[in-house]
Amino acid sequence: MTKPVWGALFRPLWLGILSMGILGSCTPDWGRGEPGSVYRGALIANLKTFDPAQASDSYSNQSQFQVYEALYEYKYLARPYEIQPCLAAALPEVSADGRVYIIRVRTDIEFQDDPAFPGGKGRRINAHDFVYSIKRLVDVRTQTYGWWIFDGKVAGLNDFRAASEKLPPLPDSVHPALYDREVAGLRALDDSTLRIELTRPYPYFKYILAMPYAAFVAHEVVDHYGPEFLNHPVGTGPYVLKEWRRGLRLTFERNPKYRHGFYPSEGTAEDSANGLLADSGKALPFIDRAELYIYNETQPMWLNFLRGNLDRSSIPKDNYSQAVDPERGLRGEIAEKGVTLTRMWQLDLIYMCFNMIDPVLGKHKKLRQAMSLAYDVETVLDRFYNGRGIRAQSFIPPEISGFDSSFRSPYGTYDVERARRLLAEAGFPGGKGLPAFSYLTIASTEMRQRGEHFAQNMAAIGVKVNVESCTWPEYLERMQNRKFQIVGASWMADYPDPENFMQLLYGPNKPPGENNASYQNDAYDRLFEKASVLSDGPERFALIERMKAIAAEDAPWIFVVHRQAAVLSYKRLGNLKSHAVAESPIKYYKIVGTRK
Repeated sequence: MTKPVWGALFRPLWLGILSMGILGSCTPDWGRGEPGSVYRGALIANLKTFDPAQASDSYSNQSQFQVYEALYEYKYLARPYEIQPCLAAALPEVSADGRVYIIRVRTDIEFQDDPAFPGGKGRRINAHDFVYSIKRLVDVRTQTYGWWIFDGKVAGLNDFRAASEKLPPLPDSVHPALYDREVAGLRALDDSTLRIELTRPYPYFKYILAMPYAAFVAHEVVDHYGPEFLNHPVGTGPYVLKEWRRGLRLTFERNPKYRHGFYPSEGTAEDSANGLLADSGKALPFIDRAELYIYNETQPMWLNFLRGNLDRSSIPKDNYSQAVDPERGLRGEIAEKGVTLTRMWQLDLIYMCFNMIDPVLGKHKKLRQAMSLAYDVETVLDRFYNGRGIRAQSFIPPEISGFDSSFRSPYGTYDVERARRLLAEAGFPGGKGLPAFSYLTIASTEMRQRGEHFAQNMAAIGVKVNVESCTWPEYLERMQNRKFQIVGASWMADYPDPENFMQLLYGPNKPPGENNASYQNDAYDRLFEKASVLSDGPERFALIERMKAIAAEDAPWIFVVHRQAAVLSYKRLGNLKSHAVAESPIKYYKIVGTRK
C-alpha cells in the first residue's frame, strides 16, 4: 500500500503506520473531552481521500481504517504476522488446488448510521456488499489505484474491467447494469457466503483480502454522495469520522454500533511480561476519540511531543542525538518524561526510480548503473537516518522471506571511479552529451536536502540533476501518469510476502499499477509468474534470487535503504506493540495515565 516519496512515504511508511510523522504548526486543543479517553497522533502529509478505491498512500490508509474494515485483519500481537477474521466469520475454506475460496460473511454487523440510509440507520452487511466493493474497485471509472491487487487473479474480473472501460465516465453515467454483470470468479452465493475463484493458486491471496482496497463499502453511500463520497466515509469500523479540517486535523469518535472487536487473548511470554495480555477478551476500542494532526515540518512535531501534546512520535533526524545516546538507548532527560523507545524493521524499501520510458535514461543501462555506483548511500544513512537501517541490495527487506543478507548487487557500492568508467562506456564521458535530468521529490526541507545530496553525487561524475519539489497529491498524480525522469520513492509491505515487492518491477504492473519505473524484462516477468504461485521453499527462493540478479543488472532503480524504525511513546499509552503491516491499530491502544 502504498508507495512513493522517499523519506517518508508510500504505502508507506512507518511514520504513517504509527499515526505520526512530520508535523506542522498546529497545537492540540485540550479543551475538548477528557484527556484519558483521547489518543493524539499525527499525519506526515495532507490526507488525500477516504475512498478505499483511491487510497494508495499510507496516510489515507491509516485514516480510512479507523472507519472501514475488510474480511480479514492482522492479529495484533502475533509474530510472524498472521490474519484473523474481521467481517468474515472464519478463515477461508480453500480447495485442494488452491484456486477456490469459500468465505462465510458475518451478517450481524451493521454499517455506521448515516443519512445515506433510509431513516439514517445503517443496515447489516452481507456478502453482496463485498462483491459490490470489489467491482467498484475494478471499475476503471473510479480512477482506482488498487486494481493491481486483483489484476489477472480472479476469473472473469478482467473482463468486467474491460466492460467498464467502454462506458461514459462517472458521475454522469453510473450504469448500474454494469454491477449486475455476472463475474464467474466473484459471487455471493447468498447473504452470508462468498465464492472466489482464482485463475491460478496465489498463496498470498488471503493477505489481499485484508488490504484497505478490499474494504466493505455500501452502495447506498456511494449513490447518495456521488463525487463527494471520498469525503464521507461510512463503514463498520471502531470509529466514525466527526471532523476533517483540511490541512489541520482529523477527529474520530467511537462508533456506538461497533461490537465485534475484542482484544487478543493469545500472545508470547514476552507479551504477557510486558502487560500486553492484561485486557484479553475485552471489547474494543478502549479510546473514545482519536485526533490526528497534520504537519509538514519536523520541528513543530518534535516540540509538541516533548510538551506532552502527542502520544507518539518519530525522532527527527536533527534531534536524534538529543533523544538517543551513543549506545542507542534513551537519554536520561527524555526517559524522565515517561517516554519509551521502540525499534523494529519497517518491512520497507527506499529507492530511486528511473522512468524507463525516458529516451535517455531508459535506453542506456550503463548510465543507470553508473548513477547507482555514484550515489553515496552510506552518507544518506548517516545524515538522514542516523544510521537507522541498512543499504538495500535488492527489493526484499529484512524479515520478509526471500531476504538474503549475503546478496550483493554489482552496483550496490559507492565507487565513483567505476561510475565514471561506466558512464564513458555508455557514450557520455564526464557527462558529455547528457541533458540535465529532473529529480522529483516532496516539497519539504528534508526532502529537498536529500534531493540536493543526490544531485551533488551525480555532479561528481558529470551528470547534472535539477531538484524539483511538489505537493504530495501532485507527486502521486505525476507518479501515476509517468510525468517524471527520476523520483525518490519508497514502498512498505502491503502484506508480509515477497511477492508484494517482486510485483513492483513486473511489466504488466506499469502505471496506473505499482511498477512506477515502467520496467519491462520478459525473463523477470516469467520468473515472477512462476514464483508468485509458489509457497515459500527452495524452488521459490531460487527463482527470487534470479529475479534479484536481473533487477540489479538492469538497474531500473537505485536500491537505497531498508529502514529500522525508532519511535518514542509516552508510558501513558498502553497496549502498545509496534506492527509493521497493520494500519494504525488505534483500537487496541488505551490511555493508562494522565497528561501532564
